[in-house]
Amino acid sequence: MRALALLLVLAGCSGGGAPAQNGAQSQDLESAAIARGLVRDPADTEIVGLYARDTDRLCIVKSGMAYRVGAFVDYGDRITCSGSGTVGRVGETLRIALGDRGCSFDARFDGDKISFPGALPEACEALCARRASYAGLEVTRMSESSAEAAAMRDAAGRRLCGD
Repeated sequence: MRALALLLVLAGCSGGGAPAQNGAQSQDLESAAIARGLVRDPADTEIVGLYARDTDRLCIVKSGMAYRVGAFVDYGDRITCSGSGTVGRVGETLRIALGDRGCSFDARFDGDKISFPGALPEACEALCARRASYAGLEVTRMSESSAEAAAMRDAAGRRLCGD
């Protein structure tokens, strides 16, 4: 009787079906977090807003059918970058063009954070003073308000996303 009970317990633990395939239903962590609502889905998130980290700021506002962008980096002692231009979006990629001298590059957008690449075109240096650079800039959304984004100013008082 005891042996029969042991066999029934073991049979119940086996699952009764084919062994599970470890990778069959795998999902990467980001997709799982999006599905559970723990992080925003970048594909469903509007990019308009004010972004910041420490003294670094970035604004994006809608301008007709396009978007305007402004970015300001301040290391103190007049070591700054300041520029405005346009931004377009394809999925998680933001195509940013600052100034009028060819400072164009792709940045990453994850729904709340914008990350510039570590290496930028030489033309971007014209927007910076002394040793400052936009390279590696990473900012997090502070506000989704278009009005707050349009009000952002650089150290000289210029509105980078306003008209």
